[in-house]
Amino acid sequence: MPINSRTKKIFWIILSLAFISLIIDMPQKVPVNIRWKNFNWQHTFYRPQIDFNLGSLRIYKSLDLKYGLDLAGGASITFEADTSKIKKEDLPQALESLKTNIERRVNLFGVSESNVQLSSVGDKNRLIVELPGVENVDEAIDLIGQTAQLSFKGVEELPPEATASATLDDILTDTGINGSHLVKAAPQPNPNTGQMEVSLEFDQEGAKLFSEATKKYLNKRIAIMLDDEIVSAPTVSTQITDGLAVINGNFDTKSAKTLSAQLNAGALPIPIKLIQQSQVGASLGRDSIDKGVRAGLIGLVIVTLFMVANYGKLGLIANISLLIYGLITLALYKLIPVTLTFPGIVGFILSIGMAVDSNILIFERMKEELRSGKPWTIAMELGFGRAWDSIKDANTATIITGLILFNPFNWSFLNSSGMVRGFAVTLLIGIFLSMFTGVIVTRNLLRVLAHEKLDNQQTKI
Repeated sequence: MPINSRTKKIFWIILSLAFISLIIDMPQKVPVNIRWKNFNWQHTFYRPQIDFNLGSLRIYKSLDLKYGLDLAGGASITFEADTSKIKKEDLPQALESLKTNIERRVNLFGVSESNVQLSSVGDKNRLIVELPGVENVDEAIDLIGQTAQLSFKGVEELPPEATASATLDDILTDTGINGSHLVKAAPQPNPNTGQMEVSLEFDQEGAKLFSEATKKYLNKRIAIMLDDEIVSAPTVSTQITDGLAVINGNFDTKSAKTLSAQLNAGALPIPIKLIQQSQVGASLGRDSIDKGVRAGLIGLVIVTLFMVANYGKLGLIANISLLIYGLITLALYKLIPVTLTFPGIVGFILSIGMAVDSNILIFERMKEELRSGKPWTIAMELGFGRAWDSIKDANTATIITGLILFNPFNWSFLNSSGMVRGFAVTLLIGIFLSMFTGVIVTRNLLRVLAHEKLDNQQTKI
């Protein structure tokens, strides 16, 4: 029976996806040195980078794996909360709000798998923040402990004789616009120059005040101030009524992102002061990574040998599907990106075993159909179709467990540990990909690679 065009198309899409994943999974550089008698060839292959310009917009994506605090080290910062002005009955809620606000700042800073927790020592309340991969502790402290106070002030034109002795208070007039009117701040490149800037969106009251200010200071300047320092003072060329503004102060991508995080985070509900900071080394480190990878490879070899021993050529094709699963999984870890902790590596190793569960269910159903006298092609299709309900139900139960561990809505009665969430993320990715590779990839590989030969031979498995 000939292979239809749709099957061939899916087959080539799968191969293309596997090849792209292989490129993404490559190390940054791969040195090759071939020596044989008088022949000596040396060359270093470099992994392609996602780094290009689309007009004035630069598109960049790092393809390096990210590791958590237990594997890569990072910064550990301890703050003490000043709760002297907080009523006792309001203290638990205020501390929880403080933790939530700090977590928001850390997330806006772009640190994955961070750990923010409250601690009580006697009558002192402390906040411990662990940031994996952060090398500059002072920079992290500035982001977490400070609040950028935003204000807009009109620049007055004074007579020449008064300008020389004028102070900032004489020149600047408050427009009434401040950070409380801010809805959102976001880093973005200027569409004309490509220079990074910070866009601002005001609420209804802020938009009204901004419209009045830009009307009053038309063809004059309005100073944009952070913590009483002028960041920029653009000239108003037209009245702005939509509540949108831009801060352009010679930012790079990093500084624009940090400023946006500070503005979005707002004021802290409780004052905090730094009492301890340290750069921490990896608690598990390279040795654990190597052992985890080694355990994964041993498990993979055992699984592949088991599949070939039990199912022959079909097992070999299932192993090809498992290889494609591994390539796509690692590529997703880099693209999302997923921050790997040691529990995350455990989740990946666990998902390798789960990835072949679907194939085992399918092949056993195929055996039953072949025993009943059906041709191999029909037995294959029926095996995949009838095993799907069992595969779906089993994986749905595991998906629910993974979602509970991940706690996407941050419910207080469920886990909030970064490491447990790291395990849940790798587990969930593994479940969805195992369903994809076990059902779609293996099925199409069988249709193309084993279809005619096995059908003609009426192969028994």
